[in-house]
Amino acid sequence: MTMPPTDPATGIAPTGTITTVPPGSGEPAASPPANRLLLPSLLASSLTLFATYGGLIAILLPTQIALLDERNKVANLAVVTTVSFVFTLFAQPIAGPLSDRTRSRYGRRIPWMVLGALVGGVLLLGLGSLTDLFWITVFWVVIQVALNFLQAPLTTITADRFPRSQRGGASAMIGLGTQLGMTVGVMLAGALGSRVGIGYAVFGVAVIVVTVLFALLNRDWSSKDAAVEPFRWGAFFRGFWIDPRRHPDFAWAFAARFLLILGYFVVSAYQLYILTDYIGLSLSDAQGAVVTLTLVAFVPTLIAIALSGWWSDRVGRRKPFIYVATVFMVIGLAMPLLMPNLTGMILMSVINGIGFGLYMSVDAALMTEVLPSEGTSAGKDLGILNVATNIPQALSPSIAALIIGTFGGYPVLFVFGIVFAILAAIATAPIRSVK
Repeated sequence: MTMPPTDPATGIAPTGTITTVPPGSGEPAASPPANRLLLPSLLASSLTLFATYGGLIAILLPTQIALLDERNKVANLAVVTTVSFVFTLFAQPIAGPLSDRTRSRYGRRIPWMVLGALVGGVLLLGLGSLTDLFWITVFWVVIQVALNFLQAPLTTITADRFPRSQRGGASAMIGLGTQLGMTVGVMLAGALGSRVGIGYAVFGVAVIVVTVLFALLNRDWSSKDAAVEPFRWGAFFRGFWIDPRRHPDFAWAFAARFLLILGYFVVSAYQLYILTDYIGLSLSDAQGAVVTLTLVAFVPTLIAIALSGWWSDRVGRRKPFIYVATVFMVIGLAMPLLMPNLTGMILMSVINGIGFGLYMSVDAALMTEVLPSEGTSAGKDLGILNVATNIPQALSPSIAALIIGTFGGYPVLFVFGIVFAILAAIATAPIRSVK
């Protein structure tokens, strides 16, 4: 890709966010501008990471737990994911500032990405052989923490290496990888649903290989001699608090993402069980139906991601795309209520896919534009914003289990998703620094 011209005296791009020369000794850490391999590398890494998330969460983990104890599968899945939530709550906010401060010949982000991939990938090789809920939970927790330590620096690379005018396209590439990954992951996991151990191993090896290739093909500048403030525990923990009075746009962006992701994943986290218990399919038929639902959403979602990222860069606006995405998601989530059968689920997947595709690419760009600082603390700030993704994803199985068991069953899940999608759009409106 062609980078914008720079001031020869300073080496600073017109946006002031990307340097074209390595930092000298004692200067703040910096990363090189994007090269031609970075966009496809972001696509491949996002695809692999979210294929792992999608395959594990949608099929492999629920299948493993259902085979372990069919009667208590809903409660047991909630236990595993809730314990994981407790331990992974601050994984990305911790990984972000750690990568900001990392001083190595390989730069700030790459060491943590490789470490997260190795730990998570190796443990996935052993997860499928476990038959005790306690050890499944332990392995799942460590795997989730490790993958979060991979994801946090990966998402920060957009802010590190792209100017604002190109972040919509870069974010669309990550969004494209996310959707492709979820599709490929669910398809692959569905094909390996009867061989859970092999499924886990395939994803573990893929995460390791693709991350190592990313590190080799997209080398960062050395940060070994870069300036860094002395580490202080008090300042470290205070850095996690970003005053909403001083940075209201950051707070509203956090709230909007939290609400939208919670509404979306309360439904998707229990998709397999919705198909068995609400639609009435057998477990094997439901596994195949999950693949079908993913496939029918695939093309419309990709089109939505590609168009929204490019279009939002072209018109310089983000919020209208999020409002349109909300409308699609509300309509999509209403389909299984109006048609409680596989057809209704298919319509939901198609319409919801368009909405979530519109949202994903534009929201990722919006998040980089509300950071209190795009310099030395971008990793920390984006890590905090990623908590707005992690917490609702982790909480969604527990909330779904509560709704299913106490507040009216599976239909209420769809109502919950509709309400929270609308609340997310309302929370986006007060953001002033982004149009």
